[in-house]
Amino acid sequence: MFNRANSLLGTNWTLHDLRHTAAYRLARDPKMPLTDVQWVLGHAHLSTTQLYLPADRDEVIEHVRAHHARRAKSAERVPPPPAAGYNAESLNNLFGTAW
Repeated sequence: MFNRANSLLGTNWTLHDLRHTAAYRLARDPKMPLTDVQWVLGHAHLSTTQLYLPADRDEVIEHVRAHHARRAKSAERVPPPPAAGYNAESLNNLFGTAW
């Protein structure tokens, strides 16, 4: 059946090609744990399964923008005063001014 489909489509796909496609789609599903994908594929090491997780350019840009937005938002927050009994100067020495 697979050979007939290849003939009709003019392709030379193999069952192994389908395995890679399935692995890529499973690994990119946010609700599918990567360890489950590892088990389905029979990989001994999680690092082998992680090869199916390359980020595309738009995804990387989105993550970097979100990171900078989180950093900007946290920089705007004013830390609460220390609880009674803590020396503010000591906390500044230990943690800096944004403790």
